[in-house]
Amino acid sequence: MTVTAETPAAPNPVRPPRQSPLGRVIALLRNTWRGLTSMRTALMLLFLLALAAIPGALLPQRSLNAQKVDQYIADRPTLGPWMDRLELFDVFSSFWFTAVYVLLFVSLVGCILPRVLDHYRALRTPPVKAPRNLSRLPHHFEGGDTATPDEVVERVRKGLRGWRVVVQPGNREGEVTLSAEKGYSRELGNLVFHLALVGLLAAIAIGKLFGYEGNVVVIADDGPGFCTTSPAVFDSFRAGNVNDGTGLTPMCIRVKNFKADYLPNGQAEMFTSDLQYQAGDDLSTGTWRDTSVQVNHPLRLAGDRIYLQGHGFAPTFTVTFPNGQTRTETIQWKPDDATTFLSSGVLRIDPPGGMYPNEAERRKHQVAIQGLFAPTALLHGSLLTSRYPAMTDPMVAVDIYRGETGLDTGRAQSLFSLDPEMIKQGRLTKEQRVNLKPGEGATLADGTKVTFDGAKEFVNLQVSHDPAQQWVLVSALTMMAGLLGSLLIKRRRIWLRVYPAAEPSEKRRTVVEMGGLARTDQAGWGGEFDRLRERLLTDNPGEK
Repeated sequence: MTVTAETPAAPNPVRPPRQSPLGRVIALLRNTWRGLTSMRTALMLLFLLALAAIPGALLPQRSLNAQKVDQYIADRPTLGPWMDRLELFDVFSSFWFTAVYVLLFVSLVGCILPRVLDHYRALRTPPVKAPRNLSRLPHHFEGGDTATPDEVVERVRKGLRGWRVVVQPGNREGEVTLSAEKGYSRELGNLVFHLALVGLLAAIAIGKLFGYEGNVVVIADDGPGFCTTSPAVFDSFRAGNVNDGTGLTPMCIRVKNFKADYLPNGQAEMFTSDLQYQAGDDLSTGTWRDTSVQVNHPLRLAGDRIYLQGHGFAPTFTVTFPNGQTRTETIQWKPDDATTFLSSGVLRIDPPGGMYPNEAERRKHQVAIQGLFAPTALLHGSLLTSRYPAMTDPMVAVDIYRGETGLDTGRAQSLFSLDPEMIKQGRLTKEQRVNLKPGEGATLADGTKVTFDGAKEFVNLQVSHDPAQQWVLVSALTMMAGLLGSLLIKRRRIWLRVYPAAEPSEKRRTVVEMGGLARTDQAGWGGEFDRLRERLLTDNPGEK
């Protein structure tokens, strides 16, 4: 007889219920939020933010030096425009840097808040009960004591000031256990560090949104100075995304002088500028106050900071026209060499009104002076260079032009060079190329005389307004305090179990077991455990 076993049919797989479109959207949002607020994502975003800041340190930024950016793009006609489209010259205000910044902020907030709640619950949770076998702990002691179990526990409890202590009855008859824990401030320091980091990011963002920054070149030697009446008084001005440039802090600044200290090799040691300023009630009373600014030592007025950013030289030329009328101009020239301060620039002078019969004739007799200025001249034949940054032997090498300088065209022109199209079209003609020292001059064909009078120094001042700068400092200091707390404070636990000895004697009425455990791997915890044992259990003769 043959018996055939029938193979049982496989059970039909149970398919999970299909979610509705709304449920799938909610699940996607929930999983995305969990992924964004994980510590791993926060660390990746922090690394990405540091990586994104590298172009801002390596490439010229338009907010700091727009002319250098324009020159960088002009030198790379193919790559430069693409880099500009990607906002590599405006890194810290670009859409991609802002996106990383905002994502990091959200990730940190979503990661830290649950940890704050967990820490609050941990503070309300009593210490863990004593383990069943204390001898398995990394640090353990067993011995005896002449006092009763209750007396031993009371003595230990009083000696653990600053510890969270819980006393509970044990499983044996007459047994008492004690649980103690210390070092909760370690996690608190960690949370303070991360919360302060969020505060730092928020303060920086607020400063960028509501702040402003303006740069202005001021000629030293008691010139007219400037007043912050509008952004137009600045040579360059950058306002925050929610700041339209109005409501500037009212102040007036005049530059009395500038002093640069150099080492014998020409290396700059310190820059100092004496200023006069008006702010607040001084503006209505007309009172000027004296002060000095140095590099990294700004003048602080009503929440604004006035920094000394740079300096250079402004040559002075006097043009004497054939009818005897004179025009004197002083204008800053651009330092081309940061070591010797060899500078280049241009100066445009318009003839006095009424000197020529019509406007077209007047424009043909405009004078332009373009060339180099050396604070300490060094000649190689007729070629001029500079050998020292201080103004000890000034000299200029200039080309003098006559014709239409483009002042009346309405087109924007460079402050430091002439329009090459005007020269190419023959509307501006070079008349002479000369090297001049102070007091020397050159006479043009129509009798116009150009005299080099010397040079003054100019300073570049930056007016910076950041309403959150104090909170940046507070957040940074709080970060340091939290970091030190999280590194120096040790989280540790100790347990004590005491019960009557099986065979009481004069030296051993109570059996004492003590165990210790560090929540984190910290050097020195073993030594602290031994010191605690010696201090708390002074009458025990047992061995470790």
